[in-house]
Amino acid sequence: MKTQITLILQRKYGDRGTNGTIYFLGDAVCHTIELPWRDNKRRESCIPEGRYKLVKRTYAKNGEQIGIPNVTGREAILIHAANNAQKELLGCIAPVTTLTGEGTGDHSRKALDKLKELVYSLWDMEAEVFLVIRG
Repeated sequence: MKTQITLILQRKYGDRGTNGTIYFLGDAVCHTIELPWRDNKRRESCIPEGRYKLVKRTYAKNGEQIGIPNVTGREAILIHAANNAQKELLGCIAPVTTLTGEGTGDHSRKALDKLKELVYSLWDMEAEVFLVIRG
């Protein structure tokens, strides 16, 4: 049986965006930005709270990404770089180094690299990695 590792995404909801922080073993890894909660509407809402298994996805345009499959009513949800949820996200989660407002942050690529380094190292140890999202 594979080891199961859980990351926690603690969210705060706002009218213009959803901000959060991902924790691993109680330590903050990075902050996150997402679209506001809009009843799980495709391309307009952040994904519902819950427990999701993370998987490696490869896309021609963006290369390897961390995917979040099995989101009810949604498809192709990824964790990828973006600094403005309203302009750059269609329901995905973007890691950021610093939160600058509701659904905005900076240095997303740097935060994504840090998160990927952690998740990929856990996968390299044959662990199953889960993301628990809560408000």
